[in-house]
Amino acid sequence: MSGTFVGMPAFPKAAHEAVGNPTLRGNLRHATHTIRAKRARAVAEVSDWAELREAGKRIKDHTLRHLDRYLVQLEESVTAAGGTVHWAADADEANRIVADLVRATGETEVVKVKSMATQEIGLNEALEAEGIRAYETDLAELIVQLGKDRPSHILVPAIHRNRGEIRDIFRREMGAWGRPAPEGLSDTPAELAEAARLHLREKFLRAKVGVSGANFMVAETGTMVVVESEGNGRMCLTLPETLISVVGIEKIVPTWQDLEVFLQTLPRSSTAERMNPYTSTWTGTTDGDGPGTFHLVLLDNGRTDTLADEVGRQALRCIRCSACLNVCPVYERAGGHAYGSVYPGPIGAILSPQLRGTASEIDASLPYASSLCGACYEVCPVAIDIPEVLVHLRERVVEGGEAVRNGNKVVLKPAKGHAAERAAMRAARWAFSHPAALRTGQRLASRSRRLHPRALPGPGRAWSETRDLPAVPAEPFRDWWQRTGGGKGDAK
Repeated sequence: MSGTFVGMPAFPKAAHEAVGNPTLRGNLRHATHTIRAKRARAVAEVSDWAELREAGKRIKDHTLRHLDRYLVQLEESVTAAGGTVHWAADADEANRIVADLVRATGETEVVKVKSMATQEIGLNEALEAEGIRAYETDLAELIVQLGKDRPSHILVPAIHRNRGEIRDIFRREMGAWGRPAPEGLSDTPAELAEAARLHLREKFLRAKVGVSGANFMVAETGTMVVVESEGNGRMCLTLPETLISVVGIEKIVPTWQDLEVFLQTLPRSSTAERMNPYTSTWTGTTDGDGPGTFHLVLLDNGRTDTLADEVGRQALRCIRCSACLNVCPVYERAGGHAYGSVYPGPIGAILSPQLRGTASEIDASLPYASSLCGACYEVCPVAIDIPEVLVHLRERVVEGGEAVRNGNKVVLKPAKGHAAERAAMRAARWAFSHPAALRTGQRLASRSRRLHPRALPGPGRAWSETRDLPAVPAEPFRDWWQRTGGGKGDAK
């Protein structure tokens, strides 16, 4: 993965600063509670939601177990339909492939469909370095781009902005990117949407190259699928002469019948709609209909390493619905920027450390960006047990932070640090192996309990600032048991 956002601190520090911003907290609270309530009503309409959820989980697990076979099938299907498939091991290779493809057309600008994968690899910045300008066409992504900002939500990247802030961004920045904002632009949603529509229309009509991701890829036919709510994506997918799609290898499903499950669960979990207003599908190229040239860039960028982890691999089931963000108490207060990744919230806390590793300070902190309340697991439409993976990744951080491949599995490197912890564990093992020494130690602890500190010294102080140390009882359990005859006697 292409590193963290430039200059981002570890999650605790970034979250502390975000919580101190009342405007941000208000924007997040209003947006997440609104989306959460709408989603709950949409899901309640489906009598077999639990069965759909289980079906989605099983389809994804089956596909991941046989990913090599389905990816080969996908490549054959896309090629047979007139497309060209490229394989990218990491972000640098993917960016290089896309830049070379754009340069080959002679164009210096592209229009983009909202895409998490291209944000993950930093494609816009890579293209800019090659003299190619990328224009975001999703309304929220446009707001982020014009505001020189970063996305803070998977579904609604500008969720941290209110209408007044968006109006000011449009007035100030639109002119530098193309058609300026209308005079006297207000902060009403209709006027803001119309300003964006007029600004983007000229880009759609002149663009020769489009760049997209995909929500799903169907292996049996080589079909790409993009679901959206605005129609901007369909403009990018149909008007340009060349279309380049950058898609993570985990986005594949075997058949159209499998796709049907996700086209029911994704819209209800993301936008609380029964069906997405725009569901675009394309298979290779067709004469006289849509782009004449289609390129598919299949992106690994840490996914095969994640797949090798038997616990962590379930994160690759994610269909990017963002339901986990909208119910997370940590995300609601800290916002998406604190996660230092294009994948914020609970799913980001388990996906980013696996794609990027846990060697950096911010990635090592992400598995702790959770209360482990389990709300994220309850709403996940593919049943990713996020709390389980969080605990698993915390173990990785404690054990040394780095995972290495051993055959078909990922194992942890032996820890280099934490000498004090290992010494404490060795002392505990010795004490529990010598009952007389353990009894003596317990009695000494009880008799000196009035002298015990209320907080841990040194590095442990931060832990005990928000927790009470357990009080030592006046009498060890062993002595009480012996004195009362196993709890049956007089305990006075």
